[in-house]
Amino acid sequence: MPAVAWLTLVAATLIIALTAVALLRVIVHLKHVTGTLDTLIGGVESIADRTSTVPARLISVNATLKPVRDWTETV
Repeated sequence: MPAVAWLTLVAATLIIALTAVALLRVIVHLKHVTGTLDTLIGGVESIADRTSTVPARLISVNATLKPVRDWTETV
């Protein structure tokens, strides 16, 4: 095989190897970003739950206070 063919194969191998390493680094960065976004979404959902509107909270408050209301009606 001529030297030019070997040089072409070596150059192609280097290009493919460097591209593969670069793509692996991109994958690692994207996994890190995904983890950060998952944490962020969890925090936003937690804040949304804690700051829910009054009607959504009112149902659970009324249910909690029902024994007190029933007791005061009997007294």
